[in-house]
Amino acid sequence: MKINSNYLPILIFAAIAFGVLLGGWINFPSQNHFLVKNISKNKLNKLLDFIDNEYVDSVNSDSIMSKTINTILGQLDPHSIYIPPSEQEQVAESMKGDFVGIGVNFYMYNDSVAIIKPIENSPSEKAGIKAGDRILYADKTRMFGRKLPNDSLFAKLKGKEGSVIVLTIYRKSENRKLKIKVKRGVIPIKSVDAALLLDATTGYIKINRFAETTYDEFKTGLDDLRKQGAKSLAIDLRDNGGGYMEEAISIADELLKDKQLIVFTKNKKGTIDKTFATKKGSFETGKVVVLINENSASASEILAGAIQDNDRGTVVGRRSFGKGLVQREMDFSDGSAVRLTVARYYTPTGRSIQKPYSNGKEDYSKDSESRFKNGELYYKDSIKITKNLKYKTPKGRIVYGGGGIVPDIFVPMELDKGNEHTAYLLQSGFMGHFVFEQLDRNRNAFKGLSFGQCVAKVNATDLYYNAFQKYLFTNGLDLKLDKNKALVKRYLSAEFARQLFNEDKYYEIVLKDDAMIKRVLSSQ
Repeated sequence: MKINSNYLPILIFAAIAFGVLLGGWINFPSQNHFLVKNISKNKLNKLLDFIDNEYVDSVNSDSIMSKTINTILGQLDPHSIYIPPSEQEQVAESMKGDFVGIGVNFYMYNDSVAIIKPIENSPSEKAGIKAGDRILYADKTRMFGRKLPNDSLFAKLKGKEGSVIVLTIYRKSENRKLKIKVKRGVIPIKSVDAALLLDATTGYIKINRFAETTYDEFKTGLDDLRKQGAKSLAIDLRDNGGGYMEEAISIADELLKDKQLIVFTKNKKGTIDKTFATKKGSFETGKVVVLINENSASASEILAGAIQDNDRGTVVGRRSFGKGLVQREMDFSDGSAVRLTVARYYTPTGRSIQKPYSNGKEDYSKDSESRFKNGELYYKDSIKITKNLKYKTPKGRIVYGGGGIVPDIFVPMELDKGNEHTAYLLQSGFMGHFVFEQLDRNRNAFKGLSFGQCVAKVNATDLYYNAFQKYLFTNGLDLKLDKNKALVKRYLSAEFARQLFNEDKYYEIVLKDDAMIKRVLSSQ
């Protein structure tokens, strides 16, 4: 079935909005609290017990409980949510910043587990696993010819640290089977995708979420960039849906001077909790630019707001998501959890950037779609500003509350209106899977090539561009790419570089003609 290209942008925006909501759910580490007993609670408990013990047909008590909790939370704000055990484990692992496993990037290609690339310095790389290998068996469990979901595959490859798993591998490039023992180890889940120089004095750090390890990753990247000569810094928070607020605060502390206000929260009782910068900042004077877009949310907005409100730097991009609510987690014994909004946070000037949700969750979730339709992604004048929520920074600049961080410098989407789907498509899994399959057909064609030679080979002709267009049609995506040929070829060469080299090489190519990066460099 082909997907009508007119609807694809809306579908993609909706999917991204859901991802932003997920990132925003994880603002504080979990804390256990008990609900106060009352008559309504006793009624609910008695009803559930009555159904469980007396109802004439068999019922799934867990399912009823989940629906009940979701119904209750549905009457609250969009970010108070229930997370079932299966999802809670995955989210917690992602935010922890590591897991125990073998360390491979893979996906189900046809009927087998194909290794896109072993993670650098991981147990799998050290054991000799290579890109393009197929995992036929994990110990005695057959991994091919079965429709196994990714979580089942992950579960089999994970285990206790130091435990050994025997993988039966088919190496296509050598047309032979191998048995390889891999000792499981701790695998980091990076939240900082890249830390590199844009020019001789401008550092760049890309943060994809705020997990337990984000500040440490950021600090390591910043220190390396300063050693390389960076005197100014661009922090890329585009498509960063949030995470732990404390990590964003720690990063802001590196950039702000002692006693400057970073953020404050206010709870139901009106209690205000202020967080100030300390003396420890290592980059308090160099120029700072923060990049945001419509999918930058929660902790991303805390960091951007702290920089903007203290006149510390410039915010470049498009209006952020608008999530200014703080959640606290209550865990249940079955592994599920409820994340409940317990406070609002405010930027240093006193503005709340939480967008309205009084019209219900459905209307709230369609905000991204609305921005796509009303032209806000292309024209600064289309940004909805609540003029009565006006605030002043210490230097007298006007900033606004009521729905996201409005950038100091607006940069529209790179593509003409109506082609948004192409920009989001190029960053999706389609591109990565296509490139893997191209390499899988003839990996030796790139063997021994340097980074520059690899990029030149991909861009020399339209071979891979035409093949990607055909790949989209074959997979049911009725999208014509001709109007965006240069952008498509840029992302193609970047993805080849990522799979053949590393993440920094991917960003080196992607950022070269990035509209926001050009704006950053032109102002240096």
